[in-house]
Amino acid sequence: MVNMKLVLSSNSPRRRELLAGLDIPFEVRVLEGIDESYPDTLKTDEIAEFIAQKKAAAYQISGDEVLITADTIVVLNDQVLGKPADAEEAKDMLQRLSGNTHHVITGVCLRNHNRQHHFSVVSEVTFKTLAEEEIDYYVETYKPFDKAGAYGIQEWIGYIGVTGLSGSYFNVMGLPVQRIYEELKKFKVTY
Repeated sequence: MVNMKLVLSSNSPRRRELLAGLDIPFEVRVLEGIDESYPDTLKTDEIAEFIAQKKAAAYQISGDEVLITADTIVVLNDQVLGKPADAEEAKDMLQRLSGNTHHVITGVCLRNHNRQHHFSVVSEVTFKTLAEEEIDYYVETYKPFDKAGAYGIQEWIGYIGVTGLSGSYFNVMGLPVQRIYEELKKFKVTY
C-alpha cells in the first residue's frame, strides 16, 4: 500500500483525540474564517456533509496528503441546533433537548489531490427530563459554547442525562472514527 500523509482540519481537541486513537500519524492544519453557511434549501441531513465539503475545498494539499474535514450538527424536530452564542442560548437548547430524542449528524469529507469522498453518520440520542438546576450547573461549569446542541456527551451532562444512544458514541463526540478508518483504507492510508 502507498502510505499517504493524513491531515486533519479541525480546532476541536475532541476530534484530535479521537483521530489519534486510530494510531495513524497525522498533522493538524487549520484555516481560519472558512464560511460555514449553507443554503436554506438543504435538508437537515445534508447540511453537515455540505459544510465538510466546503471546508475541504478551502485547502491546498500536496499529492501525498489526504485531508479530513468534518462538521457536526444536532437536529431536533427537523431544526438544527448549532453552537450556542452564549449561556442563555445554551440553556435554551438544553431545555429543548430535555426529555426528547434528537439526531447528531457528522458530515465528513476525505480529499486527496485527485479524489474526494464524503459521507454522513447519524446517531440518535435521548435525554431524560433535565432539571433547571442541572442545566444551569452544566452551562455555568462546562461552558459548552463550542459544541453543537450545547453539550458534550463525554461530559457531566452526558453522564447524568443521556438515557439512550443508537449509533456511534464517537460520532456524537464529533468524529465517526470507525467509518473514517474504513474509508481511509480506500485512500491507502496505513498505520
